[in-house]
Amino acid sequence: MARLPRLVIPGHAHYLVQRGHSGQPVMLDAEDRERYLAALREAAAARQVAVHAYALLDNEVHLLATPPSAEALSSAMQAVGRRYVAAFNRRHGRSGTLWDGRFRGTVVEPGTTLLDVLRLIDGLAAPRSSAAHRLGEQRDPLLTDPPEFWQLGNTPFEREAAWRTLLVQGLPQARRDALVLGARHGWALGSPAFVKALAADLARPLQPKPRGRPRKATSAV
Repeated sequence: MARLPRLVIPGHAHYLVQRGHSGQPVMLDAEDRERYLAALREAAAARQVAVHAYALLDNEVHLLATPPSAEALSSAMQAVGRRYVAAFNRRHGRSGTLWDGRFRGTVVEPGTTLLDVLRLIDGLAAPRSSAAHRLGEQRDPLLTDPPEFWQLGNTPFEREAAWRTLLVQGLPQARRDALVLGARHGWALGSPAFVKALAADLARPLQPKPRGRPRKATSAV
């Protein structure tokens, strides 16, 4: 099956996933994670990409970001990949590829779906993530909180408390799986109305086809 063109809609948030080649680790310690964030910070600032969330796991990275253009997103992620891989290889005395091909990702509908993706990323059991920023434990200048987070309360204390509650509650596993699958396969994440509106302007499928053969029409008796 041919790979679909990457789905990027300027001005909308996108859920992005970078995975290690063959599941291998891409970050071995805190210094690796700081180097990745430094590369991300520089690339995002240079291309005016707003980063809303990140989770740096041992063998993959999850991001939520809003680009001003399709080119800005691809350029930023390519710059991060090149700089980080070079630094990782030098530091650990290795060579060759690190990532499992190009980054995967898709567009996210504002509102409930975006808040769910934000909860998913901050709720991952990652050694380093953006959760600390939204819980008031440390301020991260890399991050731009989306409107959906600001609407959780009128004060920082209210927002932090509401966010802590949402993270403790977590997302249903089926919802988590659907969001990650959408990012990895490039399926638009959002309501049927959101997907339909995008489909009117895009010449590519935005959702997977239903499984099984289509039902045959039956003749009237």
